[in-house]
Amino acid sequence: MTAPPPLRIVLADDERMVRTALRAILSCEPDLEVVGEAGSGAEAVPLVRELRPDIVLMDVRMPDIDGIRATEQILRTVPEPPRIIVVTTFENDAYVYDALRAGASGFLLKRARADDLVQAVRLVARSDSLLFPAAVRALAAEHAAAAGGRDAARALRDRLSEREADVLRLMAAGLSNAEIAARLTVGPATVKTHVAAVLGKLGVRDRTQAVIAAYECGFVTPG
Repeated sequence: MTAPPPLRIVLADDERMVRTALRAILSCEPDLEVVGEAGSGAEAVPLVRELRPDIVLMDVRMPDIDGIRATEQILRTVPEPPRIIVVTTFENDAYVYDALRAGASGFLLKRARADDLVQAVRLVARSDSLLFPAAVRALAAEHAAAAGGRDAARALRDRLSEREADVLRLMAAGLSNAEIAARLTVGPATVKTHVAAVLGKLGVRDRTQAVIAAYECGFVTPG
């Protein structure tokens, strides 16, 4: 059987030393390939348009155009855009939450171990679970807007079938597709279908944005 092509990755960070370290780690993996580097958000957007990578590792704080605006521009202007992982120093940084709301699929701490970095890239590419689910849930819960109230939660619930609502709650709890299938006693393909339906009804591109939407409207509450 022919091996699938490696995942193509673009690095965007204003510190050359960070980019060099990331490239060194990722280049050791046969299924990962760094195809380009950008030193700012302004450089990252056209580079991603040109190279069409699968994954972008995006520093959240950069001069000129920061990682949030760069993420927004990439997702708005690139056909079939890549999945974006924002890279940050502090996990409770408000910038991280803004980047997730802008469409990033997850975030990674700069102090993460090399194997965590590799696992994060593969996980986001597969997109069947949240990247660092506890941290994503904590950010979503911390920043959830109370303004939506019960009406927003009810409106979301009315758009979902009972099984889709169950799947969204389990997604918000950080369960992967396989774990959801085991919990609901259904096949993984069935869960995948329900997840796709939930994303479509919420108008989001991946489960990270689905979880944020669920928290922000009060469909899921902290604890």
